[in-house]
Amino acid sequence: MATENRINFWRRNAKVPGSVQPVYGAQHPPLDPRLRRTYPKDTKPKFNNLKSKKASSFHEFARSTNDAWDIDEEEDEDFLGTPAQTSSGLHSVSTQNQQQQNQAVDTETGVSHRLAPPRPEAENLQDGQEEDAECELVNGKVVKSSSDAYLNTSSVRSTLQKQQSLPVRPIIPLVARMSDQNASGAPPMTVREKSRLDKFKQLLASPNTDLEELRKHSWSGIPREVRPITWRLLSGYLPANKERRELVLKRKRDEYFGFIEQYYHSRTDEHYKDTYRQIHIDIPRTNPLIPLFQQPVVQEVFERILFIWAIRHPASGYVQGINDLVTPFFVVFLSEFVTEDVENFEVAALPLDTRRNIEADSFWCMSKLLDGIQDNYTFAQPGIQNKVKALEELVSRIDEDIHNHFKRYEVEYLQFAFRWMNNLLMRELPLRCTIRLWDTYQAESEGFSHFHLYVCSAFLIEWRKEILSMVDFQGLLMLLQNLPTIHWGNEEVGLLLAEAYRLKYMFADAPSHYKR
Repeated sequence: MATENRINFWRRNAKVPGSVQPVYGAQHPPLDPRLRRTYPKDTKPKFNNLKSKKASSFHEFARSTNDAWDIDEEEDEDFLGTPAQTSSGLHSVSTQNQQQQNQAVDTETGVSHRLAPPRPEAENLQDGQEEDAECELVNGKVVKSSSDAYLNTSSVRSTLQKQQSLPVRPIIPLVARMSDQNASGAPPMTVREKSRLDKFKQLLASPNTDLEELRKHSWSGIPREVRPITWRLLSGYLPANKERRELVLKRKRDEYFGFIEQYYHSRTDEHYKDTYRQIHIDIPRTNPLIPLFQQPVVQEVFERILFIWAIRHPASGYVQGINDLVTPFFVVFLSEFVTEDVENFEVAALPLDTRRNIEADSFWCMSKLLDGIQDNYTFAQPGIQNKVKALEELVSRIDEDIHNHFKRYEVEYLQFAFRWMNNLLMRELPLRCTIRLWDTYQAESEGFSHFHLYVCSAFLIEWRKEILSMVDFQGLLMLLQNLPTIHWGNEEVGLLLAEAYRLKYMFADAPSHYKR
């Protein structure tokens, strides 16, 4: 009976693992540091007569959730129009139902987010007109003052209903405010932060940057002022030799746009049209609550990046989820030229050469990342299957209570952890947290492939109390798909990474397949 209910649940519910619809966290109670450590034996729940069940195969999982990727008729109709028309339509519809709320600034990543109830359309129009007039050029950089971030009112209503029982915490930014801290009204840089920034600048200014030393300092977070150049170096896109960097940048950027001229026109060919169609459908779903990613010019950039990557990697081609991996690079490289709200910045206001450089750099750095985890996206996605299995074995050693709880209610790790591996937790965390997380991933050896497993384990244990309080299959799956991380910032991500680091060395004797 439980199995039948579970299958019916997946058929009915649109929010399934691997769904293209992003899941954003809600508010959550204050963190209890005791939840991060080992637990006394006498607290273990006693499970009698546990129902044994053979783990479902990947193909069984795929069949039971084959409606997760269905494309409705409206999306098919939208695809018949031009990309610019589709993107513009989405942007105009969302703009009519969105508005501004309080804003706070994360002092490390500079990420921002706003939530609010609806306001009159006339007021929105007036704000929009003022917004257009407030874009100017300062010292060669485009500066745009704070503007409205939008959120669909039905999503707000649904989220608030789920949060009624949770304590209210201040809203912190979701995406990106990369402006100078003092100029933006944020607290001035501390002595420690200034010292760290000076150390990064010293390393980057040396004739040959010591990459090991740079990784050591980047592990605990990279100052946003130097994050773009540091990410290029740590990803292997730029050489350590300072004199060669400009030549390499020019050559690689020219090479990327050579690919555009050579291949992009083939998107309408019979052989590639299905790939392009899927990319075209997925792009508007990429961070749909952030106005930056709903701009037609940005969506066209993402379409070019993903299409060129797909046809140059025929072993995997384009797989849903890869579109998410472009966004952190794009935001970080855009921050070099924008000193205000990146989330609302009109990218079309930038010079064409600047936009081309951001696009090319995002393509190459995303390619470097995917080179290390490409088996996640080849046929049947064996990399993800192995990592999910490794997660299950690891959690069974770290916290037997959680593992047995999942077994008791017939929850398979594949049902929630597939997306964690496919999207690198990007749909479980706000973008500001992903950027901070990737600072460490790029500093850590095999960060995206190996260390990510321990981060996922620590992330699961973080919600131990909530998981053990759920005593039915549906409740557990809904919790694991809607973990309340909307208010997470640098502190929470830092604690998560510290716990992952501890687990990595506590379980250093883990089987070799954990490293796949």
